[in-house]
Amino acid sequence: MKEKILNCLKLFIVFLKIGAFSFGGGYAMIGIIQNEIVEKRKWIRQSEFFEVVVIAESTPGPISVNVATYVGYKVAGILGSSLATIGLVLPSFVIIFIISLFYDDFIKNEYVMKAFSGIKCGIMVLLLTTVIKLAKKMERGLYFYLAFPIALIIMILFSIFLSDFSWISLILIIIGLIFGIINTALSNKKVKKV
Repeated sequence: MKEKILNCLKLFIVFLKIGAFSFGGGYAMIGIIQNEIVEKRKWIRQSEFFEVVVIAESTPGPISVNVATYVGYKVAGILGSSLATIGLVLPSFVIIFIISLFYDDFIKNEYVMKAFSGIKCGIMVLLLTTVIKLAKKMERGLYFYLAFPIALIIMILFSIFLSDFSWISLILIIIGLIFGIINTALSNKKVKKV
């Protein structure tokens, strides 16, 4: 029981730190979450982390909250799940609540607007760094080298020519699913031959 309470406390503190010191939303947090839960604390394996990210992206809600909820549950059950989720969202909630009290003055402040411009650039770098870091850890094979460029090209084309199209993610998930089925079928044939 004491170990479970200690794990719950660790979960809350780790995700509170992630929520407090990461900017840019759920996707920007993924690299930080991966570093904290896979590399530092080894609460889950790298392969499981990739699976959790895919599932978290496919389910309703912010990806980082879904990942926090899963990791919390895996480490300490329902209480751990609740505390990890609360820890992650609490800093954002407090910041947004404080900003809402002074919103009119806040949004008109020239320095705040310039700071937001700088933060946007930093978020782009953080997102790119996360993508590169996760891509380096992925298993590479035919699937990786086919699926990634095709999904990237489709996303860019849809973003340019159909900017109001909101089904891009669904199309990319379906394409990824098709490639995954093909990759699994090909892998199973190789295993059977050996």
